[in-house]
Amino acid sequence: MTESPGSPGSPEEPAPGELRRLPPLQRPKTLGGLLYFGVLAITLVGLAIVAFADWRRGTVVIGAGLLLSAVARVLLGEFDAGMLRVRRRWFDVLALVLVGGVLIFLAVTIPDQPRL
Repeated sequence: MTESPGSPGSPEEPAPGELRRLPPLQRPKTLGGLLYFGVLAITLVGLAIVAFADWRRGTVVIGAGLLLSAVARVLLGEFDAGMLRVRRRWFDVLALVLVGGVLIFLAVTIPDQPRL
């Protein structure tokens, strides 16, 4: 008789009292994956600036991070783009430039509001 996958003693489930082994930590396999985490870090810094300081400066930082990722997407090949690759190259670049440019444009052009 074979054991079911969820029963104790099966390869997927450790025996009672034993610790389950976790799979090894996954790291990005491409340069695009590393750049993706760099853009994510820039975005988090921008969000922190928005939350604790000037919203305009933080929004410009986020927009600049998106423009940087658009440049990286243009320069990297299809395989090397890693997590920066979502659709076709032209669509990814267009979307990143459009969103990054609009964020910077809005941060620069919205007039200051009087304090309420």
